[in-house]
Amino acid sequence: YAMLLGALVGLSVIVPYIGAIAVTFPIAIIAYFQWGWGSEFAYLMAAYAIIQAVDGNILVPWLFSEAVNLHPVAIITAILVFGGIWGFWGVFFAIPLATLVKAVMNAWPRNEVQWQDEEEPPPPSRKAAGGGLS
Repeated sequence: YAMLLGALVGLSVIVPYIGAIAVTFPIAIIAYFQWGWGSEFAYLMAAYAIIQAVDGNILVPWLFSEAVNLHPVAIITAILVFGGIWGFWGVFFAIPLATLVKAVMNAWPRNEVQWQDEEEPPPPSRKAAGGGLS
């Protein structure tokens, strides 16, 4: 069963968050039948939770950031925002939507503000131009 469970855990990454939750049930059931409610069961579930947390919150955003040229914090934020707006489908499509938002922002025309050079003298004050009150 180890190979099958390993393959299921590997495939659970395809569907963010939901996949990990769905695969946890078979792992917990098999661990319960093998060890009961003992300390081995607790150690296994703790190790599995730590691995899933590191994978889902650190490793996957970091790897996706390299692939889609987004910062890992932007990916985590996109998952939280789009998941909060559209639920499961928002989480599922968060990274493509974040990439789309970034592409639109990069393609959007910008108004170029003409800044004055620091070497130019400041505009004359009203007093110096004779417009001041005496």
